[in-house]
Amino acid sequence: MHAGKPLSSSEIYRRSLRKKRLFVWVALALVLVLLLFGLTAGALKLSFAEVWAALFGGQNDTHRHIVLNLRLPRLLAAIVAGGALGLAGAVMQIVLRNPLGSPFTLGISNAAAFGAALAYLMLGSPILQSVHHWLPGVQNSIVAISAFIWAALGSFFIIFISRKKGATPENMILSGIIINTFFMALTSILQFLADDVQLGSIVFWTFGDLAKSTWNTLAIQVLVILPVLLFFLKNGLRFNALDAGDQVASSLGISVHKFRLYSILLTSLLTACIVSFYGIIAFVGLIIPHVVRILMGNDARFLMPASAALGALFLLICDLVSRSLFSPLVIPVGIITSIIGAPLFVILLIKGSQRWSR
Repeated sequence: MHAGKPLSSSEIYRRSLRKKRLFVWVALALVLVLLLFGLTAGALKLSFAEVWAALFGGQNDTHRHIVLNLRLPRLLAAIVAGGALGLAGAVMQIVLRNPLGSPFTLGISNAAAFGAALAYLMLGSPILQSVHHWLPGVQNSIVAISAFIWAALGSFFIIFISRKKGATPENMILSGIIINTFFMALTSILQFLADDVQLGSIVFWTFGDLAKSTWNTLAIQVLVILPVLLFFLKNGLRFNALDAGDQVASSLGISVHKFRLYSILLTSLLTACIVSFYGIIAFVGLIIPHVVRILMGNDARFLMPASAALGALFLLICDLVSRSLFSPLVIPVGIITSIIGAPLFVILLIKGSQRWSR
């Protein structure tokens, strides 16, 4: 192409697509690099050679246990959780057409927190004590199931309100405020009734901690998250239409209310799948889509996968900080995401607010 010759609109568009694809691939590559680096970091420093030996049949049983049973599941949990929360936040902001929209804004996390708190109190009952005696380790499963059920009930309440009052962004946000307030009050009651041991368990669960990750929980999460991810990516053009406004989406033949409800239900499922196992991990679903929008625009076809990749990268970084800051003491990762996320969100909200102007 001759110097100084203006680019055609089609060439500009193709270059933009290439840059956006490159952004996603670079983010995924950084996730892989950070995963490998994370296997070496911790209270016991390992070299890359020692990590490689532990992964592929080395003779040091201690290193194998640390890498395969402790660090690798935790790092993969950070990738899965960060990716799911980043994706859920991006979708929620599109369907609500609101920069403050996220599954946490809709109260799903507090509904799950109440379910976990309720489970911790119920574990003190004679029946569940006998179950725990015969099935050691079932305690974590009971907490996760209870958190998931109440998160799902919170989602169904949003759908119920939406069907009665209409699935408008305003009604969704108001429903989230109701759910947040209601379940925070219920959780406070349970904390007041709990003994010291139960209270400590409830409070620690709300911090958000990836140490609870196991290969079984990862398998469950992947089975839930992968189909939802494929559904969202397949409907990228529909999300673009919805982001342009309900009238535009309707004119293109999209059932706006139904599609919005399906999207909210699936994002709630993503959030509940993470929160029910790891506790509340704040700000990932709120700030990551903002970062992606500032860097590469509003096209949902790239916004969603980029938010998932960058969410995984962000949570990996926070996990490394949580394990390294006061090593060998490990800080719950939810505390780190809040410390980093709160000031970062203020900066992004100020700098990127014009991108949300309609």
